[in-house]
This record gives sequence, C-alpha cells and structure tokens, in this order.
Amino acid sequence: MNSSEYGPQYDAIRPGGFLVYAPLRTTQEHFNVTENEVYYAIGDRDSLLLIMISYVTWCHVTPAWPSKFDPTSPNSTIKLENVIQYFRASSFALSSPAYSNAFARISYSDTKDSTPLPETMEHSPFRKCVDEVTENALAIVNKPPGPKLAGILLIVFLSTWPFALGALGWTLFGTFYILRATRRWLWSGPFEYLSQLQYRLSYMMRYKLDARNQEMEARRQKTEAIKETRRQELAYEWYP
Repeated sequence: MNSSEYGPQYDAIRPGGFLVYAPLRTTQEHFNVTENEVYYAIGDRDSLLLIMISYVTWCHVTPAWPSKFDPTSPNSTIKLENVIQYFRASSFALSSPAYSNAFARISYSDTKDSTPLPETMEHSPFRKCVDEVTENALAIVNKPPGPKLAGILLIVFLSTWPFALGALGWTLFGTFYILRATRRWLWSGPFEYLSQLQYRLSYMMRYKLDARNQEMEARRQKTEAIKETRRQELAYEWYP
C-alpha cells in the first residue's frame, strides 16, 4: 500500500487515463440497503466509465460521473485502507468509507492479513452484486487494433459509390430544374404579374361604373315616378 504507483505522478502514462473514483448507490426498491450503504469504485478513467454501464444495468446503481482520485491527498473521500477488494492485478478496487483495514499500511511482504468486513457488509446482496459485476465485466485487455482509416474509407467508397453517383445525378438534375424555373420566372414573371394587375384594375373600374349606372337609372326612374304622381294630382285638382 505504500507503493508510489497509486499516486498521481503516473497519470499521464497510465493505461486508461488518470485514477478516478465514483460512488455506487442503489435504492431500497431493488435491494434491502440502508441509507448509508454506499461503495466506491476506484480505477482508471476508461475502465470505470465502461463498467458503470454494467453497474447500472445489473445492480441498479444510480449513474454517477467519476471524480479524480488522489490517495495521497488528506482531503480524499476514500483512503486506501477503505478498500474492500482489489481486481485486475490491483489496478481496480472496490471500497467503502464504512470499512477500514488496519493492515492496509503494512507492507505486503510483512503480512497478508486484513480486517474482516462488518456483518452487514459481508452479507449485503448489493455488495455481492457489485463484486460479481466487477469480476465479470471489468475489461482485462485492450481491444484489438482496428483497420486503418484509409482502409475504412476505401471500403465505404467501394460499397456506396453507386448510391453516391445516383445522389449526385439527382442533385444536379434538381439544381438545373430550379435554375431553369427561376430564369423563366425572371423573364415572364413580372410581365404576367403586371398583366394580371391590369386586368383586375379594369374589372374593378368596370364593376364600379356598372354600379354607378344602375344607381343613376334607379334615381331617374324614381324621379319619373314622382313627376307622374304630381301630374295626376294636378289633373285631379283642375278636373274634379
């Protein structure tokens, strides 16, 4: 536990990135846990981000973003003596603030003992679930090297060039059609608009003129009717 390999001085060259830790909490809906039962996973950044998906899926852990871990800091939430179990050649660990190993600061060559886990932690279904997921889902080796970018691009091109050629043809056809329609509108559009405007104006003037003529004819007929009525009245007065 006194080895310098756990400090931040090797973060720049450590596989998977710098050391981080993340809380592992669940709810009583899935496990019979107390409010203070929380565990912390400690490991490199990439490994912890990947295995967090398995924690959430199989142990119903509340998703949490990892924080940088510095075991040499006096303000660290987790100390090395809080580690419950190491995994993958001691490069990944499961810890709990409720546990303290009295033998953690003793050299491994001097003793292999450790403080027993508390009863509640020893028989906790949630801890066992997290422990089993870590054993089975923690990445052991790096992924195999993939094909180079040039090869990928060549494969994509060879498999999609007919579709790309067809799409290019349709794009050129659509562009030509739009340009042709625009040119036609620029040449004939304004004249057609003026012609329609002239027709509408002449129609409105003719409609108003017809309405005016009808109104004048109605007035003339009314005047004639009044005159005829007056003539009849005068004739009656002169010839009773």
